[in-house]
Amino acid sequence: MSVPVLTPALQVEGVEEACEALRARGLRLSAARRLVIEALVAAGRPVRAEEIAGGLGGRLPRSDLASVYRNLETLESHGLVRHLHLGHGPGLYALAGEERELLLCESCFRYIAVEPDVLDGVREALADATGWQARFSHFPLTGLCPECG
Repeated sequence: MSVPVLTPALQVEGVEEACEALRARGLRLSAARRLVIEALVAAGRPVRAEEIAGGLGGRLPRSDLASVYRNLETLESHGLVRHLHLGHGPGLYALAGEERELLLCESCFRYIAVEPDVLDGVREALADATGWQARFSHFPLTGLCPECG
């Protein structure tokens, strides 16, 4: 089972700032690692590792899938990347930043990211009923969107 990494997120604005943040943490910036960062910035949304390795549909050079996974894991352990899961599909990766929580439609599979305070009532109800402190950033809260409901 995949678990979220709890390393504090690095807040970066773009490729160069991300590279500098990694160097400041003592991490070497290889060409393959930089390509992964460039892909995440260029995508502007959570993407599969296969999309990164494929060059984002021709926008970037193709790269080795195993290398992409290794670099994503390293970048996540240093707080630059977060991964999430939408249902039974592959994990998605995005630059870390402001924490968002996810809602996923079980019918059309559309998802949206919301500010954590939007789900505070859900979290409070769950805590009152069970004692659990819920987060919905790694695995989404599922239901039906307005169009499918």
